Amino acid sequence: MVEETFLIVGLGNPGATYGETRHNVGFLVVDALARHQGLSFDSGKWDGLFCRASFWGARIFLLKPQTFMNLSGKTVVRFADFFKIPPDHILVIHDDLDMRPGRLKLVSGGGPGGHNGIRSLIQCLGSKEFFRLKYGIGKPGQQGVHAEIPVEKYVLTPFSQDEKKLLEERLELLVDGIEMFVKSGGQQAMNILNVVK
Repeated sequence: MVEETFLIVGLGNPGATYGETRHNVGFLVVDALARHQGLSFDSGKWDGLFCRASFWGARIFLLKPQTFMNLSGKTVVRFADFFKIPPDHILVIHDDLDMRPGRLKLVSGGGPGGHNGIRSLIQCLGSKEFFRLKYGIGKPGQQGVHAEIPVEKYVLTPFSQDEKKLLEERLELLVDGIEMFVKSGGQQAMNILNVVK
C-alpha cells in the first residue's frame, strides 16, 4: 500500500527577532511536532526549512517557510508542486487575531481573514481548499487583551508568560489533532480541536 503524502506548514517570520512572537505560533507548533517525532529541521530548500519522515501511516513533510509571512505561499507551492501534494493534504498552522488566546479551530477553505500568509497561500496555490489550523492570539482592545498595543506591533511581540504557558498546555492536544487529521481526515480532527474554546 502506497503511503499518502501530507504537507504540514507552520507560518511565521524567519530569524531570532521573531522567534517567540505571536505571529510565529505556526513555527512553534511545527517545532513541537518535530520534537514529538524526534526530527529536526536540517534541510533548506526553496526558501524553506523542512524535514520529512514516515509516521502515522503516511509520508509527512514539516515545513517552515523562510520568506517573510506575506510571501509564504511561494515556498509552499514549490513543495506542493514538486512532491505532488494536493491542497486537501496540506495543513497550515497560523495565528488568528479574531479568536481568544488559546482557542483552536480547524477549517477548510474560506478567505484569508486578513492574514497575509494565508492570502499568499491562496494566491500561489490557486486554491482555498487546504486546511488551516488556527491558534487564537486575541485582538488588542477585545476580551481584556492589551488595548494599548497597535495590532501590527502586537502580533510581532513575544507571548506574555501566561500566554506562553497556555500555548505549552495546548501543544499535546495540537499534536493529537494533527495526528487525527493525517490518520482519519479533517472532520475527525475538527471533533478534537474545535471544542477548545
